[in-house]
Amino acid sequence: MKSNSLKNNIAILLLVMATTLAHAQQSEPLSLQKAVDLALQNNRSLTIKKLQVAEKRAKVREDETRKYPSVTVNSTYQYNVNLGQLVIPQGSFGALPVNQTTVVPLPNEAKTFNLGQHNTFNAGATAYQPLTQLGKIKTGLAIDQTDVQISEQEQVKVALQIRQGVERLYYGMLITQKQKEEATAKLELAKLKLYDVESALLSGKTIDASKAGLQASIADEEQNLLKLNIQIEDYTADLKHLTGLTADQVTLEGVDLTTLPTANPEEAKATASKNNVDLKLATLGRDKAELAIKAAQQSYRPDVGLVAGYTYQVGNLLFPTHNPFAGVNFKWNIQDLFANKQVLNQRNFLRQQAQENIANTQEQVNNDIEKAYRKINQATALINVAQRAVQYRTEELKVQNDRKAAGLNLQADILTTQSQLAKAQADLLAAQLNYRLAQSELKILTGER
Repeated sequence: MKSNSLKNNIAILLLVMATTLAHAQQSEPLSLQKAVDLALQNNRSLTIKKLQVAEKRAKVREDETRKYPSVTVNSTYQYNVNLGQLVIPQGSFGALPVNQTTVVPLPNEAKTFNLGQHNTFNAGATAYQPLTQLGKIKTGLAIDQTDVQISEQEQVKVALQIRQGVERLYYGMLITQKQKEEATAKLELAKLKLYDVESALLSGKTIDASKAGLQASIADEEQNLLKLNIQIEDYTADLKHLTGLTADQVTLEGVDLTTLPTANPEEAKATASKNNVDLKLATLGRDKAELAIKAAQQSYRPDVGLVAGYTYQVGNLLFPTHNPFAGVNFKWNIQDLFANKQVLNQRNFLRQQAQENIANTQEQVNNDIEKAYRKINQATALINVAQRAVQYRTEELKVQNDRKAAGLNLQADILTTQSQLAKAQADLLAAQLNYRLAQSELKILTGER
């Protein structure tokens, strides 16, 4: 009885372990759209860009406070060891004649008055409202808003790069998987041929050289299959990094491989001139340089503002205890007039650089659009040829299967045709995916999402 109970416990334990292992190695199905969505949700580079946008917006809110009065509150307590004194010597105010023989000096003796107390305390508040600098503050806020727009466009650019990176990895994995099917068929064919050669050696119908050549072919196909497996592992690791997937294995779903109508290159260039992210960034760079020039020109103005406040003090007899005040403050650093000229020169050079960057980016975008159209046309031509090849190979495989059923060919003939069909299918898939990738690049260039 104890033996049966122990066996049952071991069986249950093995079942639990097998279930746990199967669950740990569970494969997660993944579509292209799901992969893109996961990458946009989990990618850390994109999260950093989102935080940078939030940082720039906080900077705008910080600088907006400069438009309003700045209030300064201060308070001081002080103990004075020595006190200031007012000494009036005897007779400082002259003399007062009492009679013809008597004169009384004023004061009649030296007088000493303390001008303060040992313990002094003062507190006050001062408000300053800038006037002439409001225009420069407004320009600074416009620069901050431009920085926000630049960060937002950089975030969009990173999102587009992530999307394109996911598509490249996804398509690359699909192509590699199809290439694995081709390599597997070739390996099975080589093994079958080796079996036939070994059988022929036993009957003395061939020589060892043929066997060695086939063994080398098997080793080549095994090496090729190993390379493809390594490539898929690398693709999977990169895809997990981009999307944040944690599953041990990823099963890719199919993609829509139908061809899409595309606008002509001139229409695409016109759309890109309005929506392309790199062009928007270049334009914002120029706008920021122009705002910086405007801010430098406004720096020539003197700083004039309104001042108001209130002070309270005890311990100093010369000043009032309560003292509200108001006035106008004027400040002008003459040296800045000369230094600001060079600042203007620097910012003019920045604007010229921004203009050149816009022109260069426009040319690069136009070249990339033309290149994308060339890729689309090339992929379309390859798709047409590859489709015919797949059609012919499929018909050939059907003929070979019929011949095998009639006993007119060997399994090697079937495997040969299957490997050729797998290669044709891999070529067709590669052409179709290259077409989709070129379409994706064109969408990115024209600002479509």
